[in-house]
Amino acid sequence: MTVLITGGAGYVGTQLIAQLVKMPAVAKIIVYDNLSRDNYNLFLGHSLQLSSKNQGVKVEFAQGELLNTRKLRQYVNEADVVYHLAAKVLTPFSNTDGHAYEQTNHWGTAELVYAVEDAPNVQKLIYLSSTSVYGSSYADEDTLPSPQTIYGISKFRGEEHVKRLFGKIPTYILRCGNVYGYNKSLRFDAVINRFMFEANFKRRISIYGDGEQRRSFVSIQKVGDILFALINHDLPSDTYNLVEKNLQILDIVDVVKAIYFDLEFIFVNRHLSLRELSVDTDLKLFQFLPSWEESSLLDEMEAFRTEFSF
Repeated sequence: MTVLITGGAGYVGTQLIAQLVKMPAVAKIIVYDNLSRDNYNLFLGHSLQLSSKNQGVKVEFAQGELLNTRKLRQYVNEADVVYHLAAKVLTPFSNTDGHAYEQTNHWGTAELVYAVEDAPNVQKLIYLSSTSVYGSSYADEDTLPSPQTIYGISKFRGEEHVKRLFGKIPTYILRCGNVYGYNKSLRFDAVINRFMFEANFKRRISIYGDGEQRRSFVSIQKVGDILFALINHDLPSDTYNLVEKNLQILDIVDVVKAIYFDLEFIFVNRHLSLRELSVDTDLKLFQFLPSWEESSLLDEMEAFRTEFSF
């Protein structure tokens, strides 16, 4: 089996590849990434840990853009399974750079879907979307999307293209919460990861707004587990939420303070009440996949701390 992972050099891709290389049925993994975030950590450090039964697996890197139609189709045509993780992700400046988000998340996804429709061997597509498509307030899997940011709008438009594959091949759209936790390609612009870095090395964290906003979260380990499970399980083609817990920002601060007792924190624009979103954690995915074990954020952050080099 050949697996293509767009955005495979990123945070989630690194986690997924570490699991796929141990799968005997996988003969080749193609990492298709433009390295726009200068994310080179996948290529460094110890060799990927292969299983004793899967020593022949080949990991191949292809640097390319989603909008490079000819190059993208070349690699899609080799694939049996496609994971579409590539995206321009949410930043504080996403609403000032709308064209870039549309180009990558909307039209880049459209190009991938066109390529999959014409590919001879693709049997399954997994698309990583975002709970940002819901907008704000509260959502469950029956909530109609109402995105309120350019990022959320672009991801939702990408979903609309992916849905064309429903009824053709098994196709799964995963609306993922805010991802946190350690791997070697982690993003420090994600709020929990940023708090841990600032706490460990500065002993002071910055809280934007009043800190009372709630967000949905899921650990990188659980995202990797679900993505890996989908290669072996056939679910109905559908849209699924992928969230683990809903936390107020001040709740996260309390956990970090329990680890770093001398921690200071400051508020930035405390007068602002920022957008919040809570997502139901009773997931439709678990009608078809084994449910994960509940984990303590404190235990996860304690383990995270041990990964810092000093």
